[in-house]
Amino acid sequence: MNVLIVEDEKLTAQRLVHLLHRYDPMIRVLAQLPSVTKTISWLEDPQNPAPALIFLDIHLEDDLGFRIIETLQLRIPIIFTTAYHEYTLRAFKANSIDYLLKPIDFEELSAAIDKYKTLRQPAGNEANWQNMLQLLGQHQVVYKDRFMATIGSKLKSVQTSEIAYFSFEDRATILTTHDNLRLTIDYSLDKLVQLLNPRDFFRVNRSLLVALSAIQVANAYSGGKIKIELQPAYKQDIFVSGDRTTDFKEWLGK
Repeated sequence: MNVLIVEDEKLTAQRLVHLLHRYDPMIRVLAQLPSVTKTISWLEDPQNPAPALIFLDIHLEDDLGFRIIETLQLRIPIIFTTAYHEYTLRAFKANSIDYLLKPIDFEELSAAIDKYKTLRQPAGNEANWQNMLQLLGQHQVVYKDRFMATIGSKLKSVQTSEIAYFSFEDRATILTTHDNLRLTIDYSLDKLVQLLNPRDFFRVNRSLLVALSAIQVANAYSGGKIKIELQPAYKQDIFVSGDRTTDFKEWLGK
């Protein structure tokens, strides 16, 4: 089986190749591509063999992976790989087979490929596809409702509802509560995005993940910038990253 990997994190792509060959040594990885632009160019080149299956990361270095599908009107089966929960339903509307959260688990990857093999069978394709959508509708993601933090040599459990924001400062992740208690936790912001309910928390930039309940004011500036004010106040001005402003507005309106 020929597969294409679209992933901008080199180590993640290499791990995926390893897991694929663990599943089936005969799987042929045609290419590992890091961006929307390079993937579109590769797929449009008639000299490249057509993949039977694409493993597509959603957040690529130049755009969302959905742009590839929209631009080329792809009909190739896709298994999405991502660190974000919030695109689940959009992914399944894009003729995808499955949606795997990073770090990818071998058992989940195996199940996704098995599902692809079942759906590609001529008989019962439509029925299988409908069954998969029904199962998706029944699936409920369980988000983290408490964190263990350190205060000196002591441990403290903090309810997620008590948290105002997470920040990355001086190579450490800091949890700040609504009471302005600052605690160090052993999670990266990338990992926290996977663990928290995307309706309640939003990553406004590379160093800050904020709770909706902590946002006091959001001001629009020229050039599409958005400045937000938090309670408790953050130590510096906070601007939503340019590539996140549209998503941020949609999130506020949910």
